[in-house]
Formats: sequence, C-alpha cells, structure tokens
Amino acid sequence: MTAAILAFALFSLLVAMAPGPDTLLVLRNCLRGGRRTGSATALGAAFGSLAWGVAAAFGLAAALQRWDAAFTVVRLAGAAYLVFLGGQALWAQRPRRGAAGAPAREDRAQEPLPGGGLRTGEAFRQGLLSCLLNPKVGVFFVAVVPQFLPEGSSPFGTTLLFGVVDAVVAALWMLLVAVCAARMTTWLRRPRVHRNLERATGGVLLALGVGTAVES
Repeated sequence: MTAAILAFALFSLLVAMAPGPDTLLVLRNCLRGGRRTGSATALGAAFGSLAWGVAAAFGLAAALQRWDAAFTVVRLAGAAYLVFLGGQALWAQRPRRGAAGAPAREDRAQEPLPGGGLRTGEAFRQGLLSCLLNPKVGVFFVAVVPQFLPEGSSPFGTTLLFGVVDAVVAALWMLLVAVCAARMTTWLRRPRVHRNLERATGGVLLALGVGTAVES
C-alpha cells in the first residue's frame, strides 16, 4: 500500500505541476491580493479536488462521465466561469482615457492597482469553483486511480485515500507557487508588469474557457 500511495503521490505532483486554470488563478490572485489570497485560492482548488475524489469513490464521477448531458452541463458551466474570469481581467485592463480624451498614462508608479482588495473568501471560492466545475478532475480519478489500486485493497477506501493524497499534493504545490509569486510581488506589481500579466492570464483563461466549451 505504501508503494502505491507514493507512486500515486508522484503522479499527482506531475499533474499538479502542469499549468492549468487553477495555477493561473493562484498566480493572478496572488498578484491582486498577495500571498494570502493566492494561498486561499490554492486551498479552494485543493478542496475542490478532494470533493471530486469523494465523488469518484461513491461512483458519482463515473456516472457523470457516462451521462453525456450532465457531463456537458458541468463542462459548459466550467467553461463559462473561465470565460467570465478571463473577460473580467481583460476588462479591468482596458485602455482608459483621461479627462481631455487622451489615453491615460498607466505606467505611473503611484497608480493604484486594479483588482486590489480581493478578499480571501472570494479567492477561496474562485479556486473551489474552478476545480468543481472542471469535470476532467473527476475523469482523472475514474481513469487513473484503478491503475494504482493495490491487489486486495478496498476500491472505496483506497479511492478516498488517494483523493486526500491528491488534494494535499495539489495544495502544497500551489501554495509553493503562491509563496514564490509573493516573493516577487514588488516586481510583479509594477504597473506595466502587472498590466501585461493581467492581460496575459486573462487571455489564457478566456482561451481555456472557449477551448473547454468547444471540445467534444
């Protein structure tokens, strides 16, 4: 059992390290509100992953995968949420005009950063919803967990255990991402850098949402 847990933990780490919507949200919210909001986003995504692990143990994820209509509804809801977050970021960084109609200078060091004041509860909710509305996480458990089940073990209990392992691994990795991003806060919050990163992450989230919506 120990070997199976370690193997699954390593596999979960490799999956967590692959850039995805959750990691992008952690980076974006860390930029907007610092390490606290980035960490809250990471914990929210980890709790979402744990919920999918529990659902897989009870067979809900497998049933969702087989029921095309329900799977499509969850997938489109997740895509719409990503598009909303991406569009929100891009809208916040739209060019503004000064009183005389000329484009406002956005690279002044004293300019207040848009998106400031993001609360930890909101950041946690964004991470949670981002993961819960991604049915691929449930499919991951259904498709991958059986490959690591030790012979003679309880599928239900082991799947629950693997769900906890995956959530812990994902939380630790994304918390590390949040800490590293927070250490670069001074540079990342320079208005020009901040603006370009917000636009980049917003564009990627928007593209991920559109891609999720149109994929079969």
